[in-house]
Amino acid sequence: MNLFGARLRDLRLTNNMTQSELGKLINVTKVSICCYEKGTRLPSLETLVDLSEVFKVSVDYLLGSDALIVSDNNSSYGAKMASEEIAFIKEIRKYNSLYNQLISDPKRFAELIDKKLK
Repeated sequence: MNLFGARLRDLRLTNNMTQSELGKLINVTKVSICCYEKGTRLPSLETLVDLSEVFKVSVDYLLGSDALIVSDNNSSYGAKMASEEIAFIKEIRKYNSLYNQLISDPKRFAELIDKKLK
């Protein structure tokens, strides 16, 4: 499940809604909601805005870009990261050796993790 799908599902369940009920609110089918949650289909921009209004969250939050990270205390530069990404980084930092290896060659570690998950 992708981050958008996971967040959509969490919001729907937190609000005690079925996929059918949510679909009716935003004028899409239950199947569409199911596909959004599984990550097999992406909503249109209009549907994305409708979802953000139903759940009273930002589109950025739905898409996973909800935290602004500023580099080197320079306010002219910023990158958005999902809170889940920030939590992952904080957790990895607890393991100094692993963190240092990961930082030294992030591409290699991403490939190793991807290979292990397959």
